[in-house]
Amino acid sequence: MDAKLTLSFNQEVVNKAKKYAADNNISLSRLIEHLLTQVTANNYKSLEDYPISDWVNMVAEGEVEYKKPSERPRKSSKDEFFSSKKP
Repeated sequence: MDAKLTLSFNQEVVNKAKKYAADNNISLSRLIEHLLTQVTANNYKSLEDYPISDWVNMVAEGEVEYKKPSERPRKSSKDEFFSSKKP
């Protein structure tokens, strides 16, 4: 069951997040839900312990190359996202 939540963000962050969500065929709500799910999936003591910081460091140092997946229809992206959710 979905629950409503009111959050406040810097407008520039909101604009970038909306674009990112649209580019990845996902709603902003589901993007935020996905990020919160990832952060709370394990017992991280701080955000520095969250694994994405390692990935960001590798990208910043040039060790990793991000390749955007090929364009897929929005429905298949949604289906893939929702089928990956744990019960």
